[in-house]
Amino acid sequence: MMGLSGMVFMVLSYTEGNDMNTNENRFDDAIDATKIAYIRAVNTREIADLPNEALESVEDLESLFVLTNGEGQKLAIVEGREAAIATAEANALMPVSVH
Repeated sequence: MMGLSGMVFMVLSYTEGNDMNTNENRFDDAIDATKIAYIRAVNTREIADLPNEALESVEDLESLFVLTNGEGQKLAIVEGREAAIATAEANALMPVSVH
């Protein structure tokens, strides 16, 4: 069975009475891809690339998560999945988990 990770979904807005075959259908609620923060665990190669000073206060290296944009640019590295989600939301981004 194929998983859902990596798939993008659109939320469609349907107004009652509109014929599905007309141009009156609206996509007002489509997701803005620039407002998505992808969240995943940091891999060991990425940890090795971080400066030692950045890791001094980290208690568990396996608890690091990275937030990236749609082009893969790193936006932040934080300790804990919940902190990653909170960081995304605090910056008006929709957190999306990737594996």
